[in-house]
Amino acid sequence: MSDWRSTAQIIDHTLLAPETTRNDVSRLCSEALQFGFHSVVVNPAYVALAASQLHGTAVRVATVVGFPFGANLTITKLAEAEAALHNGAHELDMVMNIGALKSGERVLVRNEIHSLAEVAHGDHAQLKVILENALLTQEEKILACALAMEAGADFVKTSTGFAISGANAADVALMRGVVGHNLGVKAAGSIRTAAQLAEMVEAGANRIGTSASIAIMLEMGAPSTL
Repeated sequence: MSDWRSTAQIIDHTLLAPETTRNDVSRLCSEALQFGFHSVVVNPAYVALAASQLHGTAVRVATVVGFPFGANLTITKLAEAEAALHNGAHELDMVMNIGALKSGERVLVRNEIHSLAEVAHGDHAQLKVILENALLTQEEKILACALAMEAGADFVKTSTGFAISGANAADVALMRGVVGHNLGVKAAGSIRTAAQLAEMVEAGANRIGTSASIAIMLEMGAPSTL
């Protein structure tokens, strides 16, 4: 991934801090256009703003569902998803019901992902399932990937970025090994340098979520003004 332009095309330029303002989101969108990032990822309250600012461009709008704990009722996640799609989201990053998985409630987890996938695909959007690997055992990570694949998700994703740790290459490789070429793998959380990004791609990630996108681009040789 030596070319910053091609790297930019797999980056979800992310800003999910609770203190984010409208001006912050506008700047995020401008940066995504400037560097050619795949998408911006914003909290649900800012989807309409981002969609308005990016309308007619190649930059997609992504948002989060059941964030950051995944412990919402399925009906709540569905309502969030439907509102986000109505407001212009192209991609949904949902947090799996982590506690349900750890409780052995496989059917609940699979059915919830399937319901969200149907809503997303009905609006020509993609669904990514956040596993929050820092909270899972090796066996639970494997199971979560298998359930996401069975349920029709488009991606599995390592982390919210709000847990004790984020992405690591071992988890990315494990996830890619389970899903093969059937699903995408998104690495997110604590990816702040070009070297870390390259490590995730080498391990099997084909999408990167980071709030350090600009710093990574500059490190890779992108001009500060385009």
